[in-house]
Amino acid sequence: MRYSLFPVFLTIFLDLLGFGIIIPVTPYLATAFEASQSQVAWLNAVYSLAQFLCVPLWGRAADRWGRRPVLLVGTLGSAMAMGVFGAATSLPMLFAARAMHGAMTGNIAAAQAYIADATTPERRTQAMGVVGVAFGLGFILGPALGGQLAQWGQALGWSYSLVGYGSAALSLINFVWVFRRLPEIRIPTGASAPSVPGSLGLGRFKLGQWRRWALDRTAAVLPILFLSYFGLVFAFANMESTFSLMTMDRLGWSEESGGVSLNSYVFVLVGFVAATTQGLLVGPLAKKFGDRTLFVAGLWTMALGLLWLAWAPNVPMVLVATVWLSLGNGLAIPTVSALLSHATLPKHRGAVFGVQQSMGALGRVLGPVTGGLLIQYGNDSMPFLCGAIVMAAVAVWGTLTRSAAPNTREPSLPKTLPPEHVHPDNPPQP
Repeated sequence: MRYSLFPVFLTIFLDLLGFGIIIPVTPYLATAFEASQSQVAWLNAVYSLAQFLCVPLWGRAADRWGRRPVLLVGTLGSAMAMGVFGAATSLPMLFAARAMHGAMTGNIAAAQAYIADATTPERRTQAMGVVGVAFGLGFILGPALGGQLAQWGQALGWSYSLVGYGSAALSLINFVWVFRRLPEIRIPTGASAPSVPGSLGLGRFKLGQWRRWALDRTAAVLPILFLSYFGLVFAFANMESTFSLMTMDRLGWSEESGGVSLNSYVFVLVGFVAATTQGLLVGPLAKKFGDRTLFVAGLWTMALGLLWLAWAPNVPMVLVATVWLSLGNGLAIPTVSALLSHATLPKHRGAVFGVQQSMGALGRVLGPVTGGLLIQYGNDSMPFLCGAIVMAAVAVWGTLTRSAAPNTREPSLPKTLPPEHVHPDNPPQP
């Protein structure tokens, strides 16, 4: 490993901490502006819609101009967006802040590309797992901090403004940290990143598009992994955006009974389980069973957790289902990122991770919208049942595509690759 990854891990942690702050308070803030349940879902979705449209562009920019500039612009833009969120005085202003924030989030794709460039294939799955730890810690401390800031803001007569300003302050700290401590990484030279057809970057699924990004024999795996990642994020976002509405209805966690704090504690539990899984289990399990097997196992585990959550009648059962769901998510997220990095040429990793995050953003658009409609016109079990069905379908598909997604921790580099395609930490052996 040629570069210290601690600065980029801290960058991801601060980014997710600022994002996690607003998770438990957004439904209550939107309700204060007289938003309906479906509008609450759209408030979550508009962030991801802007992300869906813009992240592929950030990924290509990271390949062309470097990872560090994209991280700097993204953190500064996030600070501005969350400042608008804190100052919001109406529902349209709240939507504008969320859209602006989504448009500026190229950080994760650039950070993933940075980590893939800085690690050898043998250590990449473990490194992606530690990225998951940064995610998990952000979700552990972010919602808890958001709940506390909400209480302080209410006591000071600021309503939920302090939550937005707190998130903006964290983004500014992140900007300073990246500027001072994160070195640029050397990207292998060669042709610039190919243009991405359409906002999805998927085009018409022509294999030739993927051959420019991937090792020839693994090009077919890219669209499979992209769509699998979409299903994974769709199901989790479906749950995440409707969980507070479910607890208000099924468990009686209203604002007056301390629902903001109670929901924030559950999200702390989600983050803790995900961080523990990715930090302690993913590396050893991937080494023993392979990334594809671990990815499919995570999908099935999530499906069972969502099915359980759909019918959990009380607080203990809801917590157990949430733990099971978080365990599956912790297994699936880093392994799909590792599979993508193994199959991708270094000079195009920013573009590939940009498409991955764009597919995740599409899942975060459709997941909350679907969940909001299901809970508004159905009942509080339907969003989780829908997510369980999606996860089961993706898991079956992943199981059946064994030949396209080989169960290996790294594909072999073809011996005929030109020198600029060879990873700097994995030179060809004589």
